[in-house]
Amino acid sequence: MSRDAFSYDPQDAGETRDTSTRRSVRHQRSTSPDTRDRGNPAPEAPGRGDGTEVREQRTVRDERNDSPRAYYVRDRAYLLRDSAMNSLKQIGKFRVIPVSDLAKFAYGGNRERMEKDIRALARDSLLRDKTLETSQKKTLRVVTLTKAGHRLLKKTNQVPDDQPIYYGLMKPREVKHDADLYRLYQKEAARIERAGGRPVRVLLDYELKRNLNRDLALLGPEKDNADRKREVAEKHQLQVVNGKIPVPDLRVEYENPELELRHVDLELATRDYRPRAMAEKASAGFALYGRSEDASRLRRVLDEQEITAGILTL
Repeated sequence: MSRDAFSYDPQDAGETRDTSTRRSVRHQRSTSPDTRDRGNPAPEAPGRGDGTEVREQRTVRDERNDSPRAYYVRDRAYLLRDSAMNSLKQIGKFRVIPVSDLAKFAYGGNRERMEKDIRALARDSLLRDKTLETSQKKTLRVVTLTKAGHRLLKKTNQVPDDQPIYYGLMKPREVKHDADLYRLYQKEAARIERAGGRPVRVLLDYELKRNLNRDLALLGPEKDNADRKREVAEKHQLQVVNGKIPVPDLRVEYENPELELRHVDLELATRDYRPRAMAEKASAGFALYGRSEDASRLRRVLDEQEITAGILTL
């Protein structure tokens, strides 16, 4: 689904996120202009294959050695395996994840073990397992956190203070697009790791828009001043394009081999994207991805519009 350049949407400022205002040193470093890697996916190191599945398998301990641990929230105790807690963290960061992708990346393809964890987490009311209709005769099974699941992650300090987490579905009509962002992250994270880097934080467009919206509102009467708008865009490591500030679907912050903090902005383009929207996203320096069934059409649009950008296949 096409997402045009930044505009205010009250739903993007909803309450289904972590509202912590503390910022770590790592986040402050990310705003430094010298550490930007805007719009370019991390370079691939030669001679190393796609390590996505291997990388994620390392996060899941052997089930026989993965004994449940107790986590306490108020007067409630939750007994969870590490694999189940890892799933909660992944789901919270991305808001919604297809169960097929969760099995592949978080469980190394062990669908049976994932289903066992999902059932246990659903019984504890920590996640919601839903099958949604995405188009005629097509459905998608996804998982999202509940408010209780969000509270558990925050109260037990399972994620860094500057990593936003979410619960519930924000825009059900965009669930297919949003659900694909987890796979998009895995693709880019694998590229980063092959080059010797390490992903450290992810930001969805909800968070980027919220922060941008806040600072644009502070401009008051000067909100239409081009210089002031450009200053706000630069503060958030974004660009003004045709008077607007395009926002990516996903920002991945990572450490490069020299331990410098960089980031890459990613956009998942679909066949519904208008040429002008594609041009704006490319001009903003975003790395453009497309689903395999859409990639050839998107490349043709880029060629016809003489847009200098490539489409990476999701």
